[in-house]
Formats: sequence, C-alpha cells, structure tokens
Amino acid sequence: MSMEKRASPISATVDFERDGVQHGFLRLPYSRDDSAWGAIMIPITVAKNGSGPTLLLTGANHGDEYEGPVALMNLAASIDAARLSGRVIIVPAMNYPAFRAATRTSPIDKGNLNRLFPGKPDGTVTEKIADYFQRTLLPLADFVLDIHSGGKTLEFLPFCCAHRLPDRKHEDKCVAAMRAFNAPYSMMLLEIDAVGMYDTAAEEMGKIFISTELGGGGTTSAMTIAIARRGVRNLLAHAGILDGEAEAAPSTMLDMPSGDCFTFSDQDGLIEPCVDLGQPLRKGDVIAQVWPADRTGVPPVQYRTATDGILAGRHFPGLVKSGDCIAVTAQVVS
Repeated sequence: MSMEKRASPISATVDFERDGVQHGFLRLPYSRDDSAWGAIMIPITVAKNGSGPTLLLTGANHGDEYEGPVALMNLAASIDAARLSGRVIIVPAMNYPAFRAATRTSPIDKGNLNRLFPGKPDGTVTEKIADYFQRTLLPLADFVLDIHSGGKTLEFLPFCCAHRLPDRKHEDKCVAAMRAFNAPYSMMLLEIDAVGMYDTAAEEMGKIFISTELGGGGTTSAMTIAIARRGVRNLLAHAGILDGEAEAAPSTMLDMPSGDCFTFSDQDGLIEPCVDLGQPLRKGDVIAQVWPADRTGVPPVQYRTATDGILAGRHFPGLVKSGDCIAVTAQVVS
C-alpha cells in the first residue's frame, strides 16, 4: 500500500485567499553551517480582489536570466488590487539560491529547477521548491507565465512562446495567450527535452501556459525589460484580471517544426559566428565555424543550418564545447 505524499516543508507568509496586496516570502527551512535553524526566503507578492482568474507570474527559473525578475519586481511594487478582478501571484525568482548566485543552477545542490518537476517534498532544496510549485502554486493558477531569457550561455531574438499540445483546444488557448503577450516574435517552440520541465507540469494540469526567451548573455537591456513589462500587462488584460485591451505591436510568427532547427557542435574550440540574430538563412548556409583553440594553422569546422528560416538563437560565449547548441533556426510563418 502506497503512503500518502508528505507535506511540503515550505510555508508561505502570505494568505492566498485574502483580498489586497501582500508582500512576503516562501520560507524553506535549510539547516547549514552558518545557520543551523536557517531558511531560504523566496520573495512573493499576492494581489487579489474578489473572485476571478488567477495568473501565476515567475522569473529566474534559471538564476542568470534577469528580464523576469526586473519586470516582476516592477509589477510587485506598483500593483493595485483595487484595479483587479481576480488574483495575481508574483514570484520574481523561483530558484532563489541560483538567482542570488547569478548561476543557472542552484549553488546548494546544482539543481536545475526547470528539469526537476514534479519535485520531492523530502528531496534536495531545488526539488522541494519544484514540489511546492507543483502541489501548491500551480493548482491555484488558471494562467501561467514563466519569463526566461538565454542566461549567460545563449542569446535569443525576443520571443514569447507556446508548445504544440495533444489537446488542440488547450493549445489554441495557450497560443492566444502568446499572441496577447505580443513580443516582437511569437514562437511555436520545440524543446530539446521536455521531461521534468515547469512548462510540462503546468500544461499537464491543463493550465494556459506561455514562456519567453527575451535576449541573453546574462544581462538585460531597456528594450527587453520593456517587452517583458508590456507583455505582463497584456496578459493580465487577456486573462480578464485587469481592465483594458492588450497593447498591440507587430509580432513575427515563428515555428520550429523539427529537430533540424537545432545545430550542435561536436568539438571544443573558438566559435566564429557567421550570421547575426534575425538574419535570413537558406538550408546549407554556414551559421558558424569553430576554430581549434590549442593550435594555429588548422582550418575551422563549419556548421550549416539544416533548414530555411532565420537565426533565432545562438551560443553566446566565445568558446564552445562539444555537445553545445550553437544555433537555433526558426521558420517564419507567413
């Protein structure tokens, strides 16, 4: 006979059912050398006014991606519950230890939060965070937006994305939310591996889920933060939580129909980009070449795109390792 899953060790200092704006923490006990009875305090804001849909907003699922934290800190500081019809839950930094360390994964357990769902209440620190979202926060939500960018190792065109789903009606609702976000590009995103992702957890619960990639390189820009802030407001309006219409702007629709959209390096070396983000590509065009880093006089290895499209993403650091994704080609949908 299976035992009932134990309760999460995380407790919230906010009341998810109370009207008004509350700023608090998700408190995760964490005994360590410098604090025997210490805790990880993950900032959270809840704004609620009466009944209505719930929008769950998250950033820093990976700790070196900053458009989400900046946009959501802005929203948390300015949100007015009196203007809402429903509830907004704001977690600017999901993987808070990684966010504070400016790393993709947690410095505590090396956990990649976006690969550990559904998590474990008695697992590692990162697994406990995943479990709390899986069993406490996601069930509260109708709409979910997880704001990503490329972090220190990737750079993308600024796009909002949805996934192809088994249920076409569910997919259509996610696509409508993606279009409402209204980033400069809108992508039907193909994941390399969707197992253990927050995206997958939300979609399997039937939530209207969208995500973004809004730049990269481990930093932000005024442009990408403005895209995130406008997109959040647009989604609030689309969900019916905030009065008004979504702010319209031109958006180019992109698609990734197959694994041919990814280009991977099979050697270590010095990468030379041959095209820039947004440039058109024809099948067979050279995207990048990789020079050996340990000797001169040896020609580079050229990497070519396997499909027509535009360059939507690229490896960011100047050095590349075997197995790294060095380019993403997306097809423009007319």
